[in-house]
Amino acid sequence: MFAALMLSSGIIFVAELGDKSQLMAMTYALRYRWWVVLAAILTATTLVHAVSVFFGHFLGLSIPSDIISVLAGLSMLVFGLWTLRGDELDEEESARARRVGASVFLAVMSSFMLAELGDKTMLATITLATDHDWVGVWIGSTVGMVAADALAIAVGRLLGRHLPERAIAVGAAVLFFGFAVWLLVEGLSGASGVLVAVSVPAAVLIVVAGVFWIRVTHRRRQARSQVAEHDVAEADRIRELY
Repeated sequence: MFAALMLSSGIIFVAELGDKSQLMAMTYALRYRWWVVLAAILTATTLVHAVSVFFGHFLGLSIPSDIISVLAGLSMLVFGLWTLRGDELDEEESARARRVGASVFLAVMSSFMLAELGDKTMLATITLATDHDWVGVWIGSTVGMVAADALAIAVGRLLGRHLPERAIAVGAAVLFFGFAVWLLVEGLSGASGVLVAVSVPAAVLIVVAGVFWIRVTHRRRQARSQVAEHDVAEADRIRELY
């Protein structure tokens, strides 16, 4: 078991270096609390690698990845548009602040699970589980991936301290769009005509709806800002009169 743990840990750590999920971890760390991101990655990795070990050790099968990659790519489009829109900072959002941790945790966990299904680290885990102790492979592959992603989170936090908030948001959105293109191309290469016919319109619809959502949000914020400025000016005028 120990040999399988060490072997799988080292292989998965190296395989994860420079992978899209490691870049995703760094991107999330730019926007959210590092411990929420790391906990979500740990949960997603544990679950995905449990599935990998099950298929590799007990069934000896691999998982078709085209549909999963397309779903992950579409979700990255949504995350990119959401990041460009920006977070609401009004009273309504402040009242919901206690729920932010849970929502971010679920968002990060689900996106990582989708990104990892069919990825090279999952395929490597399946391969290792066919010939080695499954418990050792499960623990080792999880440790290796989380260690690599923790390194990316540390880099993301370091960058976040030295960059303006808007630059971080735009950079994160660009990365999310890059992940979306990467995953969609990965999933649609050699895919059936039906999958292509469904996926391309879905991506276009998400982009159009997202752009409309961003424009409406920005107009609402601009109107709110103008009202606030008017109220401040009116209050100053009243103070001058009295």
